[in-house]
Amino acid sequence: MEKFKRLQNIFKGDRVIWGIFTMLLIVSVVEVYSASASLGYKSGNYWFAATFHSAILIVGVMCMVVVLNIPCRYFKAMTPIIFLFSVFLLAIVYVIGTKENDATRWIPLGPFSLQPSEIAKGSLVLTTAHILSQLQTPEGVAKKAFKYVMITSAILIGLVFPENFSTAALMALVVFIMMFVGRVSFKQLLGLMASVVSLIAIFIMLVMFIGQSRSQASQTADSDNNAYTEMSEEKEEHKHSERGAVLHRVDVWKERIVSFMDFKKVPPEKYDMDKKGQEGRAHIAIASSNVIGVGPGNSRQRDLLPLAFSDFIYAIVFEELGLFGAFVVAMLYIMLLFRTGWIAMNCENTFPALLAMGLALMIVVQALFNMCVAVGLAPVTGQPLPLISKGGTSSIINCIYIGVILSVSRTAKKRTDMKHSVA
Repeated sequence: MEKFKRLQNIFKGDRVIWGIFTMLLIVSVVEVYSASASLGYKSGNYWFAATFHSAILIVGVMCMVVVLNIPCRYFKAMTPIIFLFSVFLLAIVYVIGTKENDATRWIPLGPFSLQPSEIAKGSLVLTTAHILSQLQTPEGVAKKAFKYVMITSAILIGLVFPENFSTAALMALVVFIMMFVGRVSFKQLLGLMASVVSLIAIFIMLVMFIGQSRSQASQTADSDNNAYTEMSEEKEEHKHSERGAVLHRVDVWKERIVSFMDFKKVPPEKYDMDKKGQEGRAHIAIASSNVIGVGPGNSRQRDLLPLAFSDFIYAIVFEELGLFGAFVVAMLYIMLLFRTGWIAMNCENTFPALLAMGLALMIVVQALFNMCVAVGLAPVTGQPLPLISKGGTSSIINCIYIGVILSVSRTAKKRTDMKHSVA
């Protein structure tokens, strides 16, 4: 009995959030082990990927337990430090960062690597919650709050954007929703929406004009002329240097837009697996589930689907657990959002409510977008499935986000009219 009480003192906070978190981790360990089979074949150690991922999750849970035991009022005091630290990391990644898949997103730390954009997401939510809570009035948030949120968002999102457009877009969307929840005036939000839509239209036009898709490149290539090939490589390097750090990924962006907007029905025998391998294999995995699924560990596409353990793990979840299992996983994220909303409604003060909701939105919106990519409802991006995909920084940081939500659930001052409500 005493041991049980000690555990309760450590693992505090909302039990529903704990339950959702635990179920997501169980799915993660099982599916990462299955989806990482190809890594096991290459290394000769079939348990390495799952063991390493489990170790990362254990570290994440330990960090989460530490965070949930910190009273949420201290997070507000740490806002300036965390914001400046995030800006520093995002800036330094352009100097010492390592490149992978044509993107510089990681800072090497010996055998490990740190992805600053993951920290920046939480920092932006924290900063936005701080600003909106500080400038609340009986009529809504003060008008100058909008300006301050835009400035801080422009700094963090602007540093993330060149190397990780999808994360920048995710951050912008979450901040917009937080401003709506935080009672920013509708007029300001409407003006922001109009500006964003215009900028997106201009951005897409520029990408389509400047970028070169692989289909265009193949039309201009001369496979029989080696001299031309060498010249093309030099030209490609020159093109990248001319574009600089901001536009060097424009070809990737164009390829994804063109691929997503291609609605032509292609017969299976003519489907180009070289150009659309990820989407094709993901769709095959989902179709192979036969509704009921092939069972955990029995995926047939895991060795053929690129990044099956990360960006496209939901397709493996669908293949192995079937329609019902995929639905349950999706509902876990929805339940996380609604439960966090209930916790936020119980908060008397604005800051903890906005902080918890912002972090939940960051996790859930990313999860839903990842699922949409897997089933073909969104263009391919590099967004993993939070708390399930194999990852280092992202797994630990998402565990910390859950820890903050749990801290809010147990330490935030409750509304007097909600104290006796039933959880």
